[in-house]
Amino acid sequence: MNRDRKPILSKAVAALSLAAIWSLGFQTSVFADTAYSGSILKRETLTGDWGGLRTELASKGVDITVNYIGEGLRVVSGGIKRSNSYQGQIELSIDTDLEKAFGWKGGKFHVTAYNLHNKGGIIAEKSGSISDPSNISGLRSNRLFTLWLEQNFLDDRLSIRAGQLAADEEFFTSPTAEGLINGTFGWASLLSENMTQGGPAYPLTSPGLRLKLQPTENLTAMVGLFSDYPAGRQCLSEPQECNRHGFKFSRKGSPLWVGELQYGINQEEDSHNLAGVYKIGAWYSRNMFDDMYYGLNKSGATVSIHNPAMDKPFQHKGNWGVYGVVDQTVWNSNSRSMSVFLRGGLSPKNRNLVSYYADAGLGFKGLISGRPDDTLTIGVAYTKISPEARNADRYASHFTNTSYIARNSEIAYELNYAAQITPWLTLQPNLQYIVRPNGGQNPTNADNKIKRAIIAGLRTTIVF
Repeated sequence: MNRDRKPILSKAVAALSLAAIWSLGFQTSVFADTAYSGSILKRETLTGDWGGLRTELASKGVDITVNYIGEGLRVVSGGIKRSNSYQGQIELSIDTDLEKAFGWKGGKFHVTAYNLHNKGGIIAEKSGSISDPSNISGLRSNRLFTLWLEQNFLDDRLSIRAGQLAADEEFFTSPTAEGLINGTFGWASLLSENMTQGGPAYPLTSPGLRLKLQPTENLTAMVGLFSDYPAGRQCLSEPQECNRHGFKFSRKGSPLWVGELQYGINQEEDSHNLAGVYKIGAWYSRNMFDDMYYGLNKSGATVSIHNPAMDKPFQHKGNWGVYGVVDQTVWNSNSRSMSVFLRGGLSPKNRNLVSYYADAGLGFKGLISGRPDDTLTIGVAYTKISPEARNADRYASHFTNTSYIARNSEIAYELNYAAQITPWLTLQPNLQYIVRPNGGQNPTNADNKIKRAIIAGLRTTIVF
């Protein structure tokens, strides 16, 4: 994005936020069955029907979505540096029902592109944490995200999707956890830290193939095959830098397999019973992965990776992980409900920074009387640094003559309230408390310890 336009966008979002705060007195229950037309306070999108163009396109199977997310976050205590960060994301998505458009029965086409911009840098660089306090963080860029073609069979019980895919859109997801903005509650650090280049997840995607089978109303099985190098096999630096605009469709290297089995109950939209979904999944890569503790010297003997005699890291062929998800509504009454989520998983400790992971939380919808569409979400995530990585940190002091901090674990807490001001405008004040960011070790100076980071901020989401 042009630098001169960033302040304009920031001011526009700030003005809308002020207007939204003023309108908090309106009860969102008046925003009933909405459409593109009608009062600006009731319709689904800010810009309406575009003179009837949206309705016309929809009749031909084409749905265009334009969203803007802008958020200001500040490290108010602890971390690496107390400072502000503004992150913005413009999203353009086009979904096409190919049967309506061209008579192609069971066909769908989708594309999403982003403009990512920020001021003050990435907030994770200020907090020093493994878990990114913002799930829209990214380097400044115009970026292709997903681009795929899908074919459905057997009355939509079987589907095959191929193209540039994002695993985090379908695997290891929790509907309740989506109310939180820390990135670990989406693509958890168990995956982002252990998979090659962070895996095929926001803001990077990979060429892939996904098969989905729903033999019964309750049971769903998915398997995905992805390229294991979202930024290209030759990338030796920040993956987003190597694949700045999302057009590096890397097909080299070993494939990444992800599989998941889901069991859902009361998933029908008109169901008044308590909905829930239960998932188990696994992933496997045949790539080479560095050992967390051992390296090889020039004679081929194993030594610590911090030993000056180390010539190259010891490597393991293959990597894997297993995980589970529980997301269950435990109470509902009229327009109010409460849901709980629990996710967890583990990976081999000798070749992964994170050996196991768990998160949990609560989501309340309609907690405040007269505001049925507001959501309060509370979450906590525990990231365990592998024992081998911790031992390597301990022994580093023997070779560097420094007080190298041994990493242990990181715990991230988040409190988030999403206020639905109008159908097209949401405000989300949030507070995060991270214990031992990066396991307690300052990522910019391993001799320094970080005890905590407290982050506060406000996110604004606008549907155009």
